[in-house]
Amino acid sequence: MDAVDYFTRHLDDYLRQLRELVEIDTPTGDVENAGRAADLLAELLAPFGAVERVPLDGFGPLVRLQRRGYGARVLLSAHYDTVWPAGSWERSWTADGDVVRGPGVCDMKAGLLFIPWALRWLRQTDRPTPPLEIVINPDEEVGSLASRTWLEGAAHRADFALVLEPSNHDGGLKVARKGSGEFVVTARGRSAHQGAEPEAGRNAVVEAAHQVLHLASLSNPALGTTVGPNVIHGGSMSNVVPDRCELRVDVRAWTADEQHRLTTAIEAVQPTTVDTRLEVRGGWNRPPMEPTAASMALYRRARDIARRLGLDPPAVRWGGSSDANLIAAAGAPCVDGFGAIGSGAHRPDEQILVSELARRMALFAETVASLVEPPDVQPEPTPAVADS
Repeated sequence: MDAVDYFTRHLDDYLRQLRELVEIDTPTGDVENAGRAADLLAELLAPFGAVERVPLDGFGPLVRLQRRGYGARVLLSAHYDTVWPAGSWERSWTADGDVVRGPGVCDMKAGLLFIPWALRWLRQTDRPTPPLEIVINPDEEVGSLASRTWLEGAAHRADFALVLEPSNHDGGLKVARKGSGEFVVTARGRSAHQGAEPEAGRNAVVEAAHQVLHLASLSNPALGTTVGPNVIHGGSMSNVVPDRCELRVDVRAWTADEQHRLTTAIEAVQPTTVDTRLEVRGGWNRPPMEPTAASMALYRRARDIARRLGLDPPAVRWGGSSDANLIAAAGAPCVDGFGAIGSGAHRPDEQILVSELARRMALFAETVASLVEPPDVQPEPTPAVADS
């Protein structure tokens, strides 16, 4: 049974289920609505095996399913939380021609529902399937704090991993993502009366200003490494020499080497103002996702399938991070971006393209099925990939 024809014929049913899921507001940490969404996902996955619901304190259930099969062990990863507070969209679902809009429709509820539909197609076509572990978490948008151990455990067990985050309009598959984190640098000084005895004080805001310039200088645009001292809090009254100022610093890097360089440099910051001191805390939330020979072999397998479907997805690097970063760092060769084609993630115009859904679903399902025969991993240098 041709996969594109199958998903085209069932597109209305898929969209009905997607609307039901999108209309459940699932901001990270809304435990009640997370439970409702998990109920729906468990119902859709139940025909394919015993669904496990793992309570994650403060976030709601992680939904997990394991299936036996033949060939490479494959992890399928997705999340159902969104960045949108409940009720923040006047209409949770709008369909206008080829465009569907709604909170989380692109990031990543549309791609998430590819999983049960791929399993349905595989069952109805009686295709051999690889062993699958499906992990759907409720806390990705805040760094997968509670689900990280589950994702890393699944990654350790997997030979390959496919992640259902959305793709851009170029249809690219993501083989690299920047690692990301946040450091907090606090300058400590000494308060004094600004008018009566300013010389007795040690201005923490001035010290923090020196650190802003130093931290920003650690960026390396040629390597795509960014250091953003983007939030600053200090002082209380304009007539008081401030004794405390806090900087929150966003860090992003493509490689583990750059991640290490930044960590070393930030943790080694020294005060420039006499009798002040600096405190550093925080660190990296997600490590870089770097392409490997095995992940590029997985990408080439998917690209070859895509070309047979009339698609030609480039291998791209993506500046944002996802659970793919954690999965790749735990050792599973990983390709991300198997979800819907869309745009506007985290923006009020978040949307997907309906006309691209059937072929994207077919690409995902065919790639999963193909892994009963693992791709050949060539011991060759990792090729350059394009930014998207």
